[in-house]
Order: sequence, then structure tokens, then C-alpha cells
Amino acid sequence: MVFCLENEEPRRALRSAMVHFQASEVQQLLHNKFVVILGDSIQRAVYKDLVLLLQKDSLLTAAQLKAKGELSFEQDQLVAGGQLGELHNGTQYREVRQFCSGSGHHLVRFYFLTRVYSEYLEGVLEELTYGPAPDLVIINSCLWDLSRYGRYSMESYRENLERVFVRMDQVLPDSCLLVWNMAMPLGERVTGGFLLPELQPLAASLRQDVVEGNFYSATLAGDHCFDVLDLHFHFRHAVRHRHRDGIHWDQHAHRHLSHLLLTHVADAWGVELPKRDYSPGCGPGVNFVPGPLPPPVPGPIPHGQHRGPMVHRGMPRCVPNSPYHVPRMGGPCRQRLRHSDRLIYTYKLDRRPPAHSGTWPG
Repeated sequence: MVFCLENEEPRRALRSAMVHFQASEVQQLLHNKFVVILGDSIQRAVYKDLVLLLQKDSLLTAAQLKAKGELSFEQDQLVAGGQLGELHNGTQYREVRQFCSGSGHHLVRFYFLTRVYSEYLEGVLEELTYGPAPDLVIINSCLWDLSRYGRYSMESYRENLERVFVRMDQVLPDSCLLVWNMAMPLGERVTGGFLLPELQPLAASLRQDVVEGNFYSATLAGDHCFDVLDLHFHFRHAVRHRHRDGIHWDQHAHRHLSHLLLTHVADAWGVELPKRDYSPGCGPGVNFVPGPLPPPVPGPIPHGQHRGPMVHRGMPRCVPNSPYHVPRMGGPCRQRLRHSDRLIYTYKLDRRPPAHSGTWPG
């Protein structure tokens, strides 16, 4: 059983257990797909690991994880910001990266965000409106929102979350899958570069603020019928894989994250995943150690908390006259067809080679 927010009916868990993807399988899953990733340095690492995994079965290096705004990373290109501009830790920092595979059948783009909704994001949405339509959007913004925008940052964050989900609902095509990545857990001591010296007193409360912000973001994403991947839950005990700054994570954690994300996406698209057994220590990313689990706590679940990952699954953009009605918190929900029930793209990754259409995007 997967527990969700209070007063909501439990949603189904993923049909497939997490799969350790190989590069060839990622290439097939994302064949003729345009993927857009938006967020902070954690999401930049999500972008980098996905770009790497589209090309080869290896892990990111520590230097690649730490690099910021470089002109090129594993055959990608810095499009704007970064070293093309000025490297700094201010809220106006920009970095846009893009990877296009040699075959032309994989396109991945990254936009660095310092706030979940802003005039800059509106510019990004305009690009997505008049450029190629994305097939998959992965987004998160939390730490910057809660630490760099004044004493009422939580209230502003909640308002901006509502704004961004409304705008995504308006801009994204019907076929696009949006996955909201919940913020990953912070360490007890936070020393990241985005947290300026004068803001260090906020570090003590930031850890709990992230939990609260995650609750609001997951609630609103579910309210708008978007998918949610609860990274805070999945990494809550993986202390050994978190860097000393209390914010960032090592290459094993990011490969584990990629496996979680791709399994979620495959399930949403109705893709049958390969089944294989890994021996401990074999294959990139299998050295991830989630950490010891605490003993179970008897009694009822406190308000706003959950024992399993928060799950909102398989609801794409609006599909008129859909036979599926999705319950919505706080009001009637627009009818949307479940991704997992639209088995249009069902195929076996381990048996069927990709069909090259010769066009991009598909």
C-alpha cells in the first residue's frame, strides 16, 4: 500500500520495480523524444547523468558533478549563460545546456532556475511554445525559493507553485508528461554556495522548510494532475551518498535517481521493461546504499506525513471527452486520460530495436 496525502484515496504504486537501465535501453525509451529539465544544480546533475546514460554505461565523475557552466559536457553544448556570461551565485544566474545525439533522435535541454516561477520562466515557456514540443518535462525548484527571496519566502513559493502549474497546464501539449521531482533531503549542516554568508542563520530551519515545501509542491502538482516523484522519500536514509555541503549527492545517488526517474517515465508511457537480476557490486549505479531503515513507529500517521513515497501517477495533459475521471483535491478535476492506460507506445525494450523514422522531433 502506498500512502498519499490525508483525505486522498491511496494511488497505485508503479507496476514495475525499479530497473537498472543500460544505455541502449535508455536510447530506445527516449527515441525521438524531446526532454526538458528545469531546476537548480541538483537538476543539472539529473540532466548530466541522463546525457551520459544516453551514450554509455558509466557514471559521472566527481569533477563532472561539480562543474558549473562549462562550455561542453559529454558532447552537449552550452547555449546561454554559464561561461558564456558570468559565473556567480546570484539569483540572476543563467545556464542553458542542450544535447542532441549524433543520430538526431535524442534531444535533451536544461534550464537553470533560481525560482520556480518568474519572468525568466515565462521566457522559457515561450521558447517551448514556438520551438519543438517537449515530450517529457522534469522540473523542481525549492532551495533557492525558500532561502533567497525574503522572510515570506514560503508564502511566495506556494503562490509561485500555483502559477507555474497553471502555466504548464496551458503551455504543454496534450501528449507531454510532466514529472515534478520533489526536493531531496538536506543534511543537518548546509554549506552550499547558493547560501550566502548573511543567510547562514537560515540553514538551521531550511531542512524542515524543504519538507514543508515538498508537501505543498506535491499537493499542488497532484491537484493539477501532474506526476510526482518523491525523491525526498527515496533518499531519506542515503546519508553516505550526500556530500559534505549537505545539499549535493555523489554519482551513485544520481544514477539511482536516473533509474527511478526512467522507471517512472516508462511506466507512465506503458513501456514494458526488461527484467534482469544484478549481483551486488555489478553494473554502474548498483553500489547505491540506501542506508539502514529506522524501526517502524506504531500508531497513526501524523497529519501531513506518510510512510511510503508520495505518489501521483499517470495523468497527462487535458484530453477532451476522456472516459477517465481523476478526483481532484479542493474542486472538480478536468478529465484527463491516464498515461498508464494509453498503451500506444507499448513495446519490449529488450527485444524490439527502435524504428528510425528519419524525423526529429517525433
